[in-house]
Amino acid sequence: MQYYDSNTFLYLNGKFSKAADAKTDLYGQSLHYGYAVFEGIRAYNTHNGTRVFKAKEHYERLKRSAELMHIPFPYNINELIKQTYKLLEKNNLKDAYIRPLVFCPPHMSLVAATEASILICAWDWGTYLGSSLQKVCISSYQRPNPKSTHVEAKASGHYVNSILATTEAKSKGYDEAILLDMHNNIAEASGANVFMEKGGKLYTPPLGNILPGITRATIIKLCKTLDIECIEKHLSVDDLKSADSAFLCGTAAEIAGIASVDEVSFPAVWTETLGATLQRTYKALVLEKQNYEVII
Repeated sequence: MQYYDSNTFLYLNGKFSKAADAKTDLYGQSLHYGYAVFEGIRAYNTHNGTRVFKAKEHYERLKRSAELMHIPFPYNINELIKQTYKLLEKNNLKDAYIRPLVFCPPHMSLVAATEASILICAWDWGTYLGSSLQKVCISSYQRPNPKSTHVEAKASGHYVNSILATTEAKSKGYDEAILLDMHNNIAEASGANVFMEKGGKLYTPPLGNILPGITRATIIKLCKTLDIECIEKHLSVDDLKSADSAFLCGTAAEIAGIASVDEVSFPAVWTETLGATLQRTYKALVLEKQNYEVII
């Protein structure tokens, strides 16, 4: 996939420049050690114009990630949101995926950064996992022990774990991987949170061993609006495989239904599940459709 061309603009340290002309230092701490933090944000073409969904929440999480990883964050969130809209306008993007990245300068010792740079880029990108129900497997890789790193930070280096898990899954003929935590409970997928339905209720792993997804939080809030009981609790592999249905959610993936886990298919018809209801409702919400509850 081509993410930019000769006409693409990006935002770098307070200025807009052509992506093809932008440069970074090959001795950077981020490049060598994965010492950076980032966000994934979506903009939608609504009837009210282009809207960046949950922009403040995403940039607040970016700031929190930087703080947890001891990376300087001398940026004003409202100003970053303003510049994000300008970036979309300069690139003539209405539906877009937005990637802010805070990265560190040259430094080959293993100490915290004292300076940082910020990049914001955007491109036209469809739903990350596509529109088909996902065939997933339980990965042999676990999520990092929360005592080894700040798992709640969206840090670049953490995603080597995700690359390994996804590569393993695809090599076995699956679409996606679900990783366990250090206690062999369900944690999350390589880049998305997990929900399962059982007996008319939704269940999702609690915070602590997972990324606190903004889409996850939105789903939990929608459940309250739609009077769907949603329970945060530790879930075993057996719990997931005996569920009626399940789905993944994230900014890039939005809401993606799961067809099976390790070849164990879910019995419920996806279109009749709570996940499908939330999928429709979430789409109406991000598109700013009025009275989105009525479409269920």
